[in-house]
Amino acid sequence: MDRAQKEKVVEELGQIFESSGVVVVAHYTGMTVAEMQGLRARMREAGGSVRVAKNRLAKIALEGKPCESIGSLLTGMTVLTYSEDPVAAAKVAEDFAKDNKKFEILGGAMGSTALDPAGVSAVAAMPSREELIASIVGCIGAPASNIAGAIGAPASNIAGILSTLEEREAA
Repeated sequence: MDRAQKEKVVEELGQIFESSGVVVVAHYTGMTVAEMQGLRARMREAGGSVRVAKNRLAKIALEGKPCESIGSLLTGMTVLTYSEDPVAAAKVAEDFAKDNKKFEILGGAMGSTALDPAGVSAVAAMPSREELIASIVGCIGAPASNIAGAIGAPASNIAGILSTLEEREAA
C-alpha cells in the first residue's frame, strides 16, 4: 500500500469515527471468510458496516476525534463495526458474538463515551431508533383513537336505539 492509499484509508476511517453513532471494536482471530461475510450481511441489514483496517492507520485516524479513547483497543486482529444509529452496530455485534466465539468484543465508543464490553452489551439492550419512534407514535395515536371512539359511541348507541324502535313499530 503506497502513501496515497494510506492517506485515503486514514481519511475514510476519520469520517467513520466522526459520523458514527457507535463504533464497536472486536477481535476476529480464526474467523472464516464465510463467517465474516455473515457478519457483514447482518450489519448491512441493520444499517451498519464492518471495516477491517490496519491498527496503525486507525490510530492515526482517531487523533482529534471524539472517540479517540478506543485507540488502546486497537491491538491484534481487530475489526470495527459501526452505524449511525447509536444502537444498531452494538446489537448486531453482540448477537454475532453470542453465535460465534471467535468474535470477541473488546469495547467501543458512543460519541466521546468509551465503552467496555459490558457497556457495549448495555447499549445493545437499548431499543433502536425505529423501535423508539414506533412506541412514541403508538403513545401519540392511542389518545386520538380513544377520543374518536368516545365521540362515535353515542351516535352508534342512538342509531341502535332508533333501529330497535323501528323494528317494534313494524311488528
